Amino acid sequence: MSEAPPYTPIACERYSELELAIVRGQFLRTHWRRGEMDRIAIVRPLDLRTRRGAEYLILRDTAGRRQWWRLDRLISFEPVSG
Repeated sequence: MSEAPPYTPIACERYSELELAIVRGQFLRTHWRRGEMDRIAIVRPLDLRTRRGAEYLILRDTAGRRQWWRLDRLISFEPVSG
């Protein structure tokens, strides 16, 4: 298994937007990268955590699975209206 690249912090403004989405219980449309693959997903953010020098978004996906995503792999996100 290869080691993850060093963590690159996201902008404080984007971090704050994630915190607000969590407080509001908003779903997000996300574009994120895992390895060489880009993915688009609608998720419900639950919390933000720091572990081993990297920041993570804890979320539930549309199948109800709880996941941890490293924030520097999150390319973009926006609240889902409706």
